[in-house]
Amino acid sequence: MSSTLRHLRHLSTTTQKISITKAKSRLRTEHDPDKALAIFSSASSNDSSPPVVSRYAQDLTVRRLAKSHRFADIESLMESHKSDPKIKQEPFLSSLIRSYGVAGMFDQALKTYQEMDQLVKAYCEDGKPDKAIEVLGEMEKKGVEVTAIVCTPVLNCLYSKGKKDEAERFLDGMVERGCELDAVVYNVKISNAVSQGPERVKELIEEMESYGLKPDTISYNYLMTSYCTSGMMEEAKKVYEEFRVHGCKANAATFRTLVFNLCKSGEYEKGYEIFKDSVKVHRIPDFNTLKYLVKGLVEKKKIKEAKGLIRTMKKKFPLNLLNAWKKVEENLGLHSTEEDKEVKEATA
Repeated sequence: MSSTLRHLRHLSTTTQKISITKAKSRLRTEHDPDKALAIFSSASSNDSSPPVVSRYAQDLTVRRLAKSHRFADIESLMESHKSDPKIKQEPFLSSLIRSYGVAGMFDQALKTYQEMDQLVKAYCEDGKPDKAIEVLGEMEKKGVEVTAIVCTPVLNCLYSKGKKDEAERFLDGMVERGCELDAVVYNVKISNAVSQGPERVKELIEEMESYGLKPDTISYNYLMTSYCTSGMMEEAKKVYEEFRVHGCKANAATFRTLVFNLCKSGEYEKGYEIFKDSVKVHRIPDFNTLKYLVKGLVEKKKIKEAKGLIRTMKKKFPLNLLNAWKKVEENLGLHSTEEDKEVKEATA
C-alpha cells in the first residue's frame, strides 16, 4: 500500500464515517485526487446503499486519481479490497476489474479477471460446490470462457461429498456447453472410481483414450492402487512394469504405494527391489513406508538389505531425520559393523 493511501486510511479511521451515497454526492464535484481518495476512504463499509452506488463512487475516485497519473494509488486501493470478505461475490470482484479498466490499467484488470478461477476454487475448498456452480453460471453469462481447469475443483468437491450423480450431470453439462475435457478432469473421475475396482478404472482409462486423451502417471497410479486395494498384487506389479510402455515415468506416489502394499502382502524382498528403483530416479518413498520395509526385511532375516536401505537413507534424507533412522537401527539391533563393506556392494 502506498504511503499516501496509508495516510488517508489513517485519517479515515480518525474522522467521522459518511455514507456511500453522501460520498458519491461529494465526489461528483471534488476533483482534487487526495481529497477524492479521502472521501472514498471515509465512506462507511456497512452502508446499506445499493451496490451500484458504491461502484459509481469507486469509479469516480479512480477517475480522479487516473487523471493525475496516480496509478500506484489506484492499484493499492483496488488490491486492498481483495482482502474484503465480499471478494467471493462475483459483482464485487467485477467492480475491481471495471475500475482498473476505467483507469486504463488493463494488465491489472486481466490479472484480477484471471483470479476469478481462484474464486471458484475458494468456494470448493469451503465445501460449497453449489455456490461455485452458480458463479460459473454468472461467468458464462458475462462471456467468460469456463475451462476444464475451472471445472475440476467443482467436480472433485462433488465427488468428495458423495454426490456422484450430481458430479456426472455437472460434467455432462459442461461438455454440452463446449468445455473440452482434459487428463486432469478424467483423473478426478478415476480417483473416485478406485474403490469401485480396477475394472472400472480400466474402463475410464479406455474411455479417456477414446476421447483422444493420453492417460498419464497419475492415471496409472490409480489403476495400480485399485489393484493393490483389491489384493491383486501381481496385476499391480505389471502396471508398474509397463509404465514406460505407456510413456510414463513413475513418481514418488508410485513407489510409495507399491512398496507399502508389497510390505502389506509380505513381499519385502520385492519391496526392496522397488526401493532401489526409486533411489535411481530420485523418487524415494516417505520415512514411514521405508521403516515398514526395514522391519519386514529384518523379520525375513535380510539384514544386509535392511542395513543397506538405512545407509542409503542417511545419505539421501535431510539431517533432521538422522535421529529417526538411528532409533530404527537401535530398535531393530542394526548396529554398524564390518558388514558395511558388504552393504556398499548390496546398494551399489
